[in-house]
Amino acid sequence: MIARSIQVLLGSNPKPKGALVCLLKIGILIGKIIGLILLWQGFSLLEFSVFLPSPAQVWAAFWRLTLQGDVQGYILPQQVWTSLIRVLSGFGLAVLTGIPVGIIFGLWNRIYEFFKLVVEPVRFIPPLAWVPLAIIFLRGESRYTFIIWLGAVFPILITTMSGIKALDSSFWEVGRVLGANRWQAVVKIAIPSAAPHILDGARLGLGTAWACIVAAEMVGGGATGLGCMIINYGQLLQIDAVVVGMIVIGILGYLFNELFVIAERRVFPWRRAVKF
Repeated sequence: MIARSIQVLLGSNPKPKGALVCLLKIGILIGKIIGLILLWQGFSLLEFSVFLPSPAQVWAAFWRLTLQGDVQGYILPQQVWTSLIRVLSGFGLAVLTGIPVGIIFGLWNRIYEFFKLVVEPVRFIPPLAWVPLAIIFLRGESRYTFIIWLGAVFPILITTMSGIKALDSSFWEVGRVLGANRWQAVVKIAIPSAAPHILDGARLGLGTAWACIVAAEMVGGGATGLGCMIINYGQLLQIDAVVVGMIVIGILGYLFNELFVIAERRVFPWRRAVKF
C-alpha cells in the first residue's frame, strides 16, 4: 500500500528524477537526524546525569561558543579554522610523502624489504605515543603537523603500495610490446591503474588525520583549536561544550569524506557504486 502510494505520488515513471529525488533524499536525511536526536534525548532522560547533556543543552552550548566564545574569548569559527588548517597541513604533507614512497615500495620490492624493519614497527606506534618527543624536539605549528602526519601517512603509503603491487603483469607486457620504457610504463600504466587505491588511501588518511587532531593539539598547549577546546572544557567538566567539539569534528570529517566520494565517482565513473 505504501509503495503504491509512493508510485502514485511519483507518477508513472518508477524512477523519480530531478528535484523530486533531491526532496526525497533531504526528507530521509532529516528523518535520520530527528531519529538520532530523539534517541539521544531518551538516553539523557533515562540516565539523568550532568555528564550526559541533552540535545537542547548541547544546542545552547553551540550558540554560546559561536557567539560569545569560550572562557578565553575564542569563538567556535576560530577554533574550527585553526584545526582545519592544522589537519590539512598534516594531511597534505602525508600525501606528498606517502604516495611517492608507496609507489617506490610497490615498484621495487627490494627497497621495501630494506626499509621494512623501520616502516612496519613505526606504523603500529600510536601517534599519541610520539607526543613527548614532539614536545621536546619541535616548536610551534610543526608539532601539530608532525602528529597528524604520523597518523595519516601510513594508510596512504600502504594503500598506494598495495595498488601498485596489485597491477596485473600483463599490463607491463603490453607496455613493453608497445615500446614503452620503464618510466613511461610507471607514469602511464602503473600510477593510473593504482589511482583508485591511492584515492582510497587518501580518504583513510584524512579520516585518521581528523582522529589525531585532539592528540595533536594536546602537544602544543595552544589556546585555539577544537582539540584544545575539548580538552579545556573536559577539565572543567562542561560536557555540553565537549560534545559540541566532538560533533563539529564528526561533521567536518563526514563532509570531507563525501567530497572524496564525489571526486572518485567523477574521476573513476566505473566506481560509482561506491557508497561508503
